[in-house]
Amino acid sequence: MGIKRTNSDDIDFIKLVVLLDHDLAIRDGEDHAFYNQFNKTDAIKHVIVFYENDIAVGCGAFREKKEDTVEIKRMYVHPEHRKKGIASAVLAALEIWAKEVGYDYTILETGKNQPEAINLYQKLNYTIIPNYPPYEKMDNSVCMKKTL
Repeated sequence: MGIKRTNSDDIDFIKLVVLLDHDLAIRDGEDHAFYNQFNKTDAIKHVIVFYENDIAVGCGAFREKKEDTVEIKRMYVHPEHRKKGIASAVLAALEIWAKEVGYDYTILETGKNQPEAINLYQKLNYTIIPNYPPYEKMDNSVCMKKTL
């Protein structure tokens, strides 16, 4: 097992994001086109890829939202590797990295059709906040925040 800090050019990250986007297209249904426009991965400087037996099985990223806040993006664990704590490890690595580079808060958006994600984030001390732009009018969105 291992964690790699990289960026959005990483081929393993790109492959995992393809799987993530396929999953989200199913879960988001008619709303997928709206959400997908905010999930571009070009030029993300802070990406974590999680490996198990030298195989990339999970990922996550963050990008600056405000001077003191980053937004967690592209969280994904391959279905065959879920329930092993990988998502928690990826998120913890992202939070440590964000703190190291000077941020105080993380925010994120997930969907009501992703109850396992909501449960994970709440377990890891994320609190639900009012939906922030561009999600403020999306009934399916759940926005959350954590102080680092």
